[in-house]
Amino acid sequence: MNIKITSQDYTAQVQNVIDTLNQDLPLLFNQDISYDIYTPDIEFIDPVNRFKGKFSYRIVFWTLRFHGQLFFTELYFDLHDVQQTASDIITANWTVRGTLRLPWKPRLFFNGYSTYKLTSQGLIYKTSLGD
Repeated sequence: MNIKITSQDYTAQVQNVIDTLNQDLPLLFNQDISYDIYTPDIEFIDPVNRFKGKFSYRIVFWTLRFHGQLFFTELYFDLHDVQQTASDIITANWTVRGTLRLPWKPRLFFNGYSTYKLTSQGLIYKTSLGD
C-alpha cells in the first residue's frame, strides 16, 4: 500500500533516517541496529551478495558482528558523513579499520560508501555498497 505523506512529513522522516544511521552505523560491530527505518522487503546488495527482506537484513548485521568478534581483536566502523544526496537517496561515507586476530597483528583499513534508496514515505527499501 502506497500511503501519501506531506512534503513536511517526508522531510522529517528523512531526517529521522539520517539521525538513526548516524547513531547505528558507528556501533554496528558492537550492537544491533534499529530496523524501524527500513521497509519489510528491504534489499541489500554488495559486490558478492544480494539479500531481500528484513529478516535477511538482520542476518547480514548479525554475521558482521559475529565475524568481527571471531577474526579481529579490534574492529571499528568510522562514519564520516551521512547526507541526503538526492530527494530519495541518502549516502554514508565510512572507513572500516581493525586488527586481525593473528600473531603478527596485521591491520585492515578500507574506505567505502553505502547508498540508501527511499520510498515515497521516507523508508529505506534498498541499500548497496559502492552503488
